[in-house]
Amino acid sequence: MAEIPLAVVLRIMKVAGAERANRTAVKIMAERAEDFGAAVANEAAKLTKLADRKTILGNDIKLATERVNRR
Repeated sequence: MAEIPLAVVLRIMKVAGAERANRTAVKIMAERAEDFGAAVANEAAKLTKLADRKTILGNDIKLATERVNRR
């Protein structure tokens, strides 16, 4: 089950241009967003460990996002 509130996902979809979206579409979007977020967080954690740090920085997230998008 999605951890991201469905209302937030629907609002993002509307800002992106959707006039309406059914509940199934919003749920699937939330699941995919969570999967992507988890992949980015995982990659950022690896980068942080490689840099011998414990704190994930904004630049780690940027680089991790680029790496995940390349897959």
